[in-house]
Amino acid sequence: METQEIMQLSDLDLSKSYTYADYLQWKFDERIELIKGKIFKMSPAPSSFHQDIAVEITRVFANYLKGKSCKVYSAPFDVRLTKKTLLNEDIKTVVQPDICVICDRSKIDKAGCIGAPDIVVEIISPGNNKTELQNKFEIYEENGVQEYWIVSPQDKTFLKYTLNQEGVYTASKLLPSDAEVTTPILPGFVLKLEDVFAED
Repeated sequence: METQEIMQLSDLDLSKSYTYADYLQWKFDERIELIKGKIFKMSPAPSSFHQDIAVEITRVFANYLKGKSCKVYSAPFDVRLTKKTLLNEDIKTVVQPDICVICDRSKIDKAGCIGAPDIVVEIISPGNNKTELQNKFEIYEENGVQEYWIVSPQDKTFLKYTLNQEGVYTASKLLPSDAEVTTPILPGFVLKLEDVFAED
C-alpha cells in the first residue's frame, strides 16, 4: 500500500494511533511527540529563560562527561521508547526530552536513541498540559528511565523521580533554587540550581 505524504499536521486524524514509521513520513514543520501512538503537539518555541536553563544543564553534563562513556543530548533529539521491538512500524512512542543522558552507547544510532536513556530532563513550559506530563511520567517509568528530572522555570524548583527496585518511581522532595543536585548514575556530578536559575 502506498503511503501518502503528509505535508501538514491538519492532514492527520488526531484520534488515530500512529507509529514511528508514520512519523518518519511527515513533512510538516510543527514539532510533535508520539506517546503510545497518540500525537502530542509540542509547545511553541521555548522562552529565552527556558533555553538558558537547558544550555546550563547541558553544559554541566557535557563538562562532567568529557572522556566518560555516557553522552548528553538536547532537543530536538528523537528518543524511541520500546521494550520489545526495533521495527519502526511497531514503535508507538517517540519523545523529544529537553535533555537526556545515555550511558549505553548501543542505544544511540543515526536517528537518535532507541530504548530508555539513563536520565531524562524535562523543563516545564507554560504550554505543557497535565495529560502530557502524566503520560510522560508513565512511559518513562514503564520503559525503565532511571531518573526523570522536572525543572520548573516559573517556580525555580527541581523534582527528581528515581526508579526503585520494583520499577516504580519515587519522588525526591521539591528542591529550591539554592540546592545542589547529585545522582548515583554519575558519581561526583553536581548541578548547582543557583547557576541553573540565574537570570542576567
